[in-house]
Amino acid sequence: MPHYHTLGSIPHKRHTQFRKPDGGLYSEQLFSTEGFSNDYSLMYHLHPPTEIIQTDDAFDVMPKIAEEKMLRHRSFEGFRLQPEKDYLASRHAILVNNDCHIVLAAPGESMTNYFYKNADADELIFIHEGSGQLQSMYGRLDFGSGDYLVIPRGSIYQMHFNDNRNRLLIVESFSPIRFPQKYLSKYGQLLEHSPYCERDIRPPEELITVDARGDFLIQTKKSGRMYGIHYGHHPFDIVGWDGCCYPFAFSIHDFEPITGRVHQPPPVHQTFEGHNYVVCSFCPRLFDYHPLAIPAPYNHSNIDSDELLYYVEGEFMSRKNVSRGMLTLHPGGIPHGPHPGAVERSIGAKETKELAVMVDTFHPLKLTQKALEIENPDYTMSWAE
Repeated sequence: MPHYHTLGSIPHKRHTQFRKPDGGLYSEQLFSTEGFSNDYSLMYHLHPPTEIIQTDDAFDVMPKIAEEKMLRHRSFEGFRLQPEKDYLASRHAILVNNDCHIVLAAPGESMTNYFYKNADADELIFIHEGSGQLQSMYGRLDFGSGDYLVIPRGSIYQMHFNDNRNRLLIVESFSPIRFPQKYLSKYGQLLEHSPYCERDIRPPEELITVDARGDFLIQTKKSGRMYGIHYGHHPFDIVGWDGCCYPFAFSIHDFEPITGRVHQPPPVHQTFEGHNYVVCSFCPRLFDYHPLAIPAPYNHSNIDSDELLYYVEGEFMSRKNVSRGMLTLHPGGIPHGPHPGAVERSIGAKETKELAVMVDTFHPLKLTQKALEIENPDYTMSWAE
């Protein structure tokens, strides 16, 4: 999905001899999330990336489903989730289906004694609070509050945080995460009408080559189980790479909202898409400018999709009692809209400072046990006069 990028040293032609100063061959690796049929990168290692020296017993990390079928509006207090020091231990799936998992995390420490690979899913990590570096096979990628980090499945990485105050919203996608097709030319360039362009996409900036022998643990998730796989050389031993498959960052603050004379529907806020779901960014913007415009969203029936909204910052005139990190789930099959009084109050408003991330799934989401622990039980009746 990203444009072509390269870091470090690579040979003139792919799949040809590329030798070290001592005459030995660098080890070439093709990295792709869809076999040999789509975007890929070629990486050049100091050592073969296959040297497994030990494996640990696998353990189950499959989300525990509490409600598989339901038809009522739900709300969850994301910041009620207690912080945990370890990055992987802090990740808790809240809502899931066969296309994606919606995960909340509040890690307190950087990853220092292991690496992580999600062999099942691409990851979209939204940094609600915190800053630091994503360190991967591809190099260093700085991140801060408001950044989306898109990490292709199979990437080996570590999260290094600047302090212990971190809040993350994570979408684990079982299909590749892409720019919306409607924003792309037939050659893959972001078009003039898209709300962001290639200048806003931040690839890894610095390739850090580590030549070290030892015992390097890569916690690898596959099919709902975690496998501890130990390698004899540091996984970041890459001297160069090039291609179109790599982690990148995009800031929600660089999303340029599309506005109009009357209220614009949610697709104008679309930011990413996967198979059977989309991700949208609601950003500060001017309201509608028709003289009789009603800025509040109209009631609507999302018959074919579940609508999940994650509230980040600001005031939301369509809804009362909104808190930071709150999630609302409006399932397909019943209408929803502004809370009582919100429509009249919105008339005459000129702009909004709201910031939120929305995930619309085209198959129903299931609630996990962790979701029930942070639920607002009275939300379903919050439209009553």
